[in-house]
Amino acid sequence: QVQLVESGGGLVQAGGSLRLSCAASGRTFSNYNMGWFRQAPGKEREFVAVINWSGIITKYADSVKGRFTISRDNAKNTVYLQMNSLKPEDTAAYYCATTRVWTVKWNDYDVWGQGTQVTVSS
Repeated sequence: QVQLVESGGGLVQAGGSLRLSCAASGRTFSNYNMGWFRQAPGKEREFVAVINWSGIITKYADSVKGRFTISRDNAKNTVYLQMNSLKPEDTAAYYCATTRVWTVKWNDYDVWGQGTQVTVSS
């Protein structure tokens, strides 16, 4: 059974940076596209970024484009989300997930991590 474990969240001031990591185990990591989503209290889960199995193709939500960068290291079974120029509205729990299709819809992802909290203070 695959497992995903996120790390790297925390409290940061507006304008600061964080790098989230998502370590995968239990399946052939390089066979899957990987996505990052976030969910703030009282709000729906929101797509953030997705990267294809090889790491060549990426897609971002408009709200994070130019500030966030998704990447992966298949040798380490890990996907990353570098977040720069953070804003208070980026505050949320961030989740990584796996999918076999190229999609931004959360219900097309089959395995999810437990999430890591990111809080951006103004």
